[in-house]
Amino acid sequence: MTKNTYKPGEKAPASGQYEIIGSRGGRTRQERTVTKNEPMPPTPKSGQKYIISDRTKNNAGKGK
Repeated sequence: MTKNTYKPGEKAPASGQYEIIGSRGGRTRQERTVTKNEPMPPTPKSGQKYIISDRTKNNAGKGK
């Protein structure tokens, strides 16, 4: 898998929608909304991780 994965409890690198990925890499079609620098929420099952599926599209944090 070429995309970065994130474990529950890790800080989110960017705000957006994160999809839960199964323990063997399969898609679950479940998403969670996470804000930048907040910890990733717990997953329904052990061994699951997150990938970012839809980054928030705003200019927050970019300065003027």
